[in-house]
Amino acid sequence: MINITLPDGSVRQYEQGVTSMQIALSISEGLARNVLAAKVNGEVWDASRPISQDATVQLLTWNDTEGKKTFWHSSAHLMAEALQALYPNTKFGIGPAIDNGFYYDVDFNGQSFSSDDLVKIEEKMNELAKQKSEYVRKEVAKKEAVAYFTEKNDPYKLELIEGLEDGNITFYTQGSFVDLCRGPHIPNTGFIKAIKLLNVAGAYWRGDEKNKQLTRIYGITFPKAKELEEYLHFLEEAKKRDHRRLGKELELFTFSEKVGMGLPLWLPKGAVLRERLENFLKKAQVRAGYQQVVTPHIGGKQLYVTSGHYEKYGKDSFQPIRTPDVDEEFLLKPMNCPHHCEIYKSKPRSYRDLPIRFAEFGTVYRYEQSGELHGLTRVRGFTQDDAHIFCRPDQVKEEFKKVIDLVLYVFNALGFEDYTAQISLRDQIDRSKYIGDEALWERAEQEISEAAAEKNLKTVVEYGEAAFYGPKLDFMVKDALGRKWQLGTIQVDYQLPNRFELEYTGADNQKHRPVMIHRAPFGSMERFTAVLLEHCAGNFPLWLAPEQIAVLPISEKYHDYAKEVFLSLQEKDIRGFMDERDEKIGRKIRDAEVKKVPYMLIVGEKEQAEGAISIRKKGEGDLGTMKLDDFIIHFQTEIDKMLAINTN
Repeated sequence: MINITLPDGSVRQYEQGVTSMQIALSISEGLARNVLAAKVNGEVWDASRPISQDATVQLLTWNDTEGKKTFWHSSAHLMAEALQALYPNTKFGIGPAIDNGFYYDVDFNGQSFSSDDLVKIEEKMNELAKQKSEYVRKEVAKKEAVAYFTEKNDPYKLELIEGLEDGNITFYTQGSFVDLCRGPHIPNTGFIKAIKLLNVAGAYWRGDEKNKQLTRIYGITFPKAKELEEYLHFLEEAKKRDHRRLGKELELFTFSEKVGMGLPLWLPKGAVLRERLENFLKKAQVRAGYQQVVTPHIGGKQLYVTSGHYEKYGKDSFQPIRTPDVDEEFLLKPMNCPHHCEIYKSKPRSYRDLPIRFAEFGTVYRYEQSGELHGLTRVRGFTQDDAHIFCRPDQVKEEFKKVIDLVLYVFNALGFEDYTAQISLRDQIDRSKYIGDEALWERAEQEISEAAAEKNLKTVVEYGEAAFYGPKLDFMVKDALGRKWQLGTIQVDYQLPNRFELEYTGADNQKHRPVMIHRAPFGSMERFTAVLLEHCAGNFPLWLAPEQIAVLPISEKYHDYAKEVFLSLQEKDIRGFMDERDEKIGRKIRDAEVKKVPYMLIVGEKEQAEGAISIRKKGEGDLGTMKLDDFIIHFQTEIDKMLAINTN
């Protein structure tokens, strides 16, 4: 007999070789009908896989992230089976689950295919799903795997097999389709009730532009038809909020092939938006004791060798910049932290000086693959709202909690109310990805967990998500459509102070190492702007809107009075424009609504006579007439309420 520990802490005994599905059946048939896979000792397994020793077991359903991933990965195999039936000479690359659905990279090997064929493939998938074919796992020897895919003449699977060790290779079969796969998979294809293939794209094999371009087919599936209907409605809403479309319509940013892929150009209105965000955070940082610094866009290669960034991220960086001097190389800055370490090191420090908080809106560069670039969310040049706190070990937790306060201040001011703090720790097994002393890692992980608990944050723990130099707290924010985005991050780092030999003189007159805290409440200005734009659908909070008011004269007769109103508002730092076009007032109002201007101030004969303005607010309609001075007070009060959040 073996002991099985369930998530509630209860322990049940079963015969050796019991499967997770049998465990589910022993609890209830209703539960068993919904089990897609199981997490056994932290690893996701097929529900049909035998368990041979004592284990912790979590049964996974559609309500679990790992359950959805298993469902979608199995759906990728179902799509491959349909493709094999419809296009017999197809060669298969990889077919993983992604955040929403799945894809499979395929080589049609000269067979005719277009996006118009997606409906035909969906129909075949539905036909195959109804057969309720089991997903069967089989361990195979490397020699056997090579022989099978040699016979199939599939170069992609053969290349994948080359990198696998004998004894760790498995095949999965469902129906007539056999694939090289680690799994896991759902019990059978009958669980898949609703299918939609979404789009087609090109993708280089293994992401390498030197390799053949394959066809990537994206899809999504659900266990109920109603859920697919809801998702398709969600996609329509997402299209309306797409930051790339809104950015163009609202004239915020653009891209130029001549400037370079993934290098955004901020237009005047976007520059205003960005400046407002920066000034908002700068004011909060001044209150919190930060000092602003500025560092170059490049740094000597040795700087990043010392920090460890070159070893870890050199492949993802732009090529070194070589000067006429022999052996002199520079890199476009991939991170700000090495520069800040050198600023700290520029003069002797005492324990009385700490904590020291350096902040910078620093632009960094990463060479992302062209196929991964996406609007402002994935770019090659971006500005981080970076800061690095250098403190004594006894100050770490308190400083960490202050940063949490700052992050929450930012989220509250910008309307992000639904968020989870992800405690990102090292991989529990593979430590090779990380640098530094084991004891210091354990201390940092404990301090982050304690700080999050003391601030009463809703948290989840994710192993393997730590930075290479330290654990971190990542804030996962849900937008208005329920999508998750990783925005703010805080990281504890005992490693870089060692690598840069940073010191301070302690009360004992001896030299000590400071601890670094890395933090970025926005993450990057580009990504944050994109997420915010989609979250509020371009309807920015009043204090942030690039254009806060539009002064709309009813006719040319009232242009002079309208100009007086506009100039008075400008003097009070209220941003906007005056619409002097020879258009009817209804057209002017509609155009201002499309531009998502929060306030429309209409002036005509009555308003001019009374020294007043008629006010229309986006989303609320007419608010009546008001004296200009009263409107200015009303306007400032509304902004003050939005930002009246204590940062201490």
